[in-house]
Order: sequence, then structure tokens, then C-alpha cells
Amino acid sequence: MFVTTIIGSMARMPAAVRKAQLLDAAATVFAVRGFSGTTTAELAKAAGVSEPIIYRHFRSKKELFIELVRLAGYDTIKQWEAGLKDVTDPAERLVMLIGSNPMVTARGQLRYRVIVQAMTETEDGDIQLALRDHITGLHASIAKEVGRAQDSGVVSKRFSPELQAWALIYIGLGYGTLSAMHMPGHGMDKAGRHIDDVLGELILGENYQRAVAAAKALHAAKK
Repeated sequence: MFVTTIIGSMARMPAAVRKAQLLDAAATVFAVRGFSGTTTAELAKAAGVSEPIIYRHFRSKKELFIELVRLAGYDTIKQWEAGLKDVTDPAERLVMLIGSNPMVTARGQLRYRVIVQAMTETEDGDIQLALRDHITGLHASIAKEVGRAQDSGVVSKRFSPELQAWALIYIGLGYGTLSAMHMPGHGMDKAGRHIDDVLGELILGENYQRAVAAAKALHAAKK
């Protein structure tokens, strides 16, 4: 009776909750085996469900994979928005954004391994479109913050917000990739200066150190 109750409870799991569970489980498999190397049977096993359950929520393995790519971008932007919600100073916002690379966070690291798999493994048009939408969304969010900082006078207008946002994305992708490779000593010198300091000073100039101090004070106050 007890076992039957548990099984029945699992079967009645709300669709949104079940879908989220399938996506989380799939991320762990895709991150290791890639898109083409993963079967729906493996996805089902990782989620602790039967294959028909997978197809109840996703028409195909590819649809599930694309959903992960899109979800990674959506979650990253929501994470940035939440972190910046109470920060009004444009320089502080940029400092916090530079230090919030989703490829090295506990949750984002796994999903961005899926992104890297998608970038390097497949030429499928639908997946490539999802990747482009993903990067376009991140770029737009970063460019908006750079533009805001330019309008307030803390960032030079020598280069457009769009171009500076691309520079941050390029470096962020490289940093995140080397982090996934566990490259020893990358992104930091012997004096303890971090690549974030380079980016911050290049973009914010003399406003960088002030913004760092303010961001640290805000973080300490939240603890």
C-alpha cells in the first residue's frame, strides 16, 4: 500500500514540476555525453522515469536539448536581474555583472557545459538558432547596462555599448571554458589580481575601485 501510494504520488506530479525535473536530469547527461551521444533511454534513466514520460513533455530529444539551451539564457538573465534589483549605481551594476559569469556558478556551470556541447558538436539549424537567441539575449542585457553607465558618465562613449558587450561575452566565454577545464592559475596573476579587475578598469577606468568597494559593502550588508 505504501509503495502504491508513492508511485501514485509520482504519477500525479504537476506537469511543470515534472518538466523541470526532466530538464535538470537531462542537463547532467547532455553535459557529459553531448547531444548526439545521448539517447532518450539514458535521459529517462537519469530522471527515474520511463521513455514515454519524456515524450509526454517533449516531442523529441532535440526539443528537450533546445529547451535547455533557451532555459540557460533565461535563468542567467533572471539571475542578473535579481542580483542587481537593489543596486542603482551604474558603475556598481557593471562591477557586479562582470563578476557574475554564469559559466562558473554552481547551477550555471552544468547548463553551460550543455551550451558548449551545442556550440561544438552539432550543425543542426534549430539548435544553432536557439544558441543565437541565447547569446543575443545575454548581449542585449549587457549592452543595456553598459549604455546606462555611459549615460551616467562613468563609462567612456568611445566604443558603443554593443561592442563593449561583445568584448565581455568573448572574455566571459573563454574564462568559463578554461574554468571547466580546471586550468590551474588561469585568470589571476601572482599578485592576486583577477581578470575581472582588468575588465573593470578597462571599462570603468578610475570609477572601478570605488564601484568595487561599494559592491563589497552592499554584499556584506546583505549577509
